[in-house]
Amino acid sequence: MAKEDSPHSSAPRIRASDKDRDAVLGVITEAVSNGRLDPEETAERQDEAISAKYLDELMPLIVDLPEGHELYRTLQRQTGGTTAGTSLDRSAGPTSLAPMAEPGTAKPMNSVAIMSGRELDVPAGTAEVTTYSLMGGDNIDLCDVMGPGVTVSLTSYSMMAGHDIYVPPGVRIRDDTINIMAGNEIRGSAKGDGSNGTLILKGVSFMAGHDVHLAKGYRAKDQGQLE
Repeated sequence: MAKEDSPHSSAPRIRASDKDRDAVLGVITEAVSNGRLDPEETAERQDEAISAKYLDELMPLIVDLPEGHELYRTLQRQTGGTTAGTSLDRSAGPTSLAPMAEPGTAKPMNSVAIMSGRELDVPAGTAEVTTYSLMGGDNIDLCDVMGPGVTVSLTSYSMMAGHDIYVPPGVRIRDDTINIMAGNEIRGSAKGDGSNGTLILKGVSFMAGHDVHLAKGYRAKDQGQLE
């Protein structure tokens, strides 16, 4: 008697290649650098990635990591949507990033820095931030406020001054500022694709400029290390 087909016989499992395993390891490494995984989780996922034989064994290793959403979707297309085959079965698909609060639900934020500066954590839900600085500048942390679909306007009027601005991964930066003997520097690592929101820089700078950095570990102050 012929063996009865299994429920998944119409979607045979696809063998993973070295390139597939390396891509997953790359996602895990990036997630570690962003502070998402502790050492025990990292070692566990790396071991499973190295030993994986099938694509569906790799998928749950990155399903909850925003850095791996594009790769997850690629693997999902190749496997026909399956997520079975690993002990790290966390969910049926990638959990979309979401803002901690709807844009505009928090009051606009203002800051003044004259020959000084401060740590400015922009709370979730803030849509507009306005700063005034003279020979000074703030460290502005936007990690809590950004998220998919979020647009934050940061308007700065600066003279011989500038801010250090820290964003999480995936934020698109749009520079609409007017600069006189000045300019802004957007670090390459901070140039996201817009999957985690958009930051619009506005205002006027005279002999000044702002630096936009990628926050280490998603929350720069949690790591104690800034780029």
